[in-house]
Amino acid sequence: MYEHHFGFKSKPFALTPDPSFLYQSPQHAMAMTMLEYGLESQAAFSLLTGDIGSGKTTLLRQLLRGLGDKVCVGLVSNTHSRFHSIHGWALSALGIASTGESEVEKYEALVDSFVREYAQGRRTLLIFDEAQNLSADALEELRLLSNVNSEKDLVLQVLLVGQPELRQTLSRPDLRQFAQRISVDFHLRPLDVAESQAYIRHRLLVAQGDADTFMPDTIEFIHRRTSGIPRLINQLCDIALVYAFADGRTRIDRNLMHEVVGDQDSRRMVPSEGGPSGLSVRSGR
Repeated sequence: MYEHHFGFKSKPFALTPDPSFLYQSPQHAMAMTMLEYGLESQAAFSLLTGDIGSGKTTLLRQLLRGLGDKVCVGLVSNTHSRFHSIHGWALSALGIASTGESEVEKYEALVDSFVREYAQGRRTLLIFDEAQNLSADALEELRLLSNVNSEKDLVLQVLLVGQPELRQTLSRPDLRQFAQRISVDFHLRPLDVAESQAYIRHRLLVAQGDADTFMPDTIEFIHRRTSGIPRLINQLCDIALVYAFADGRTRIDRNLMHEVVGDQDSRRMVPSEGGPSGLSVRSGR
């Protein structure tokens, strides 16, 4: 809608995770380095956590882009609270057909796959996104599956990606053995004010727009409103661009942002600072 008005080649604040827009803040760069190190150092388990909208999925997609043909990847992204056994889901993620329906047969099919890939010079990487939904039983099953690794041969690596609740689950006494196997552990925190400013400018430039579209004091307001959560920043900036387009503006100042937030608050679609967010376009413009 507004791309031509601002000279963008694409929407700078789309909500879909796009690695080409990844902003390498110091912590995001460190997170990527740690994940890459975990793979290269043959860590059996790696852990990445962060609040909703902190950029975990974008980092994950960037990581997958950089993997070569030495890794066979299975991504499980639809975990839920009733996710009991991991064997069937892992088989599906790896594109493997089991010869039977029992858990033993599924386990054997998985192990055969790991060994087969390893014989061809490849490790298997299982990634569980939204892993906070995994039960303690499912995590324990995953730990037992990792026993396929030996001291000399690492055929399976596991990356858990999830919200902070995952850390609470892993701190349970009955999961102590699992937690002790995690070699790489990183938690993404919200962006600070300087990072939020750099994040907004970065996305504007990637979209081939003007990095100064948002005034500096406007960015400070956006940061306070969103608590530095990238997804919430995207939501607020995107709707602000719609308002500016409707008014024929090319710069977004604090007055316009107050208007945007005031309209949204009146519809109770935008929360107070730091809360969950949902944004809707104002009608009648």
